[in-house]
Amino acid sequence: MKRTGPTNYIIRRTIRELIKASNKHSARIWKYIAGLLMRPSRKRVAVNISKIRRYTKPGDIVVVPGKVLGAGAIDHSVTVAALSFSASAIEKIKAAGGRTMHILELVKERPKGSGVRIIT
Repeated sequence: MKRTGPTNYIIRRTIRELIKASNKHSARIWKYIAGLLMRPSRKRVAVNISKIRRYTKPGDIVVVPGKVLGAGAIDHSVTVAALSFSASAIEKIKAAGGRTMHILELVKERPKGSGVRIIT
């Protein structure tokens, strides 16, 4: 039988951990993000820095269920959790005083998911 769903081990592990955290802490946000990560790779989210700047305020915590790209500029500090980042995106976020992390690191910091925004 042919395997369906993501074949990348890191993505599969991330989905499993998100579903476990959702069930353990009754946080539906993590199950929703796991569902977005189960999409085919061509339909997965890719968000530019400019979109993060447009929809956030200083100090916000944001989850991108996909990749963060470095197009645009950001002028305030935000915490961004994503599946992956481009090198220029990491530079720009850190230069603005923000933080970058993997989605599972954010789950450990905020298991209930309170105060977390999703950008797709």
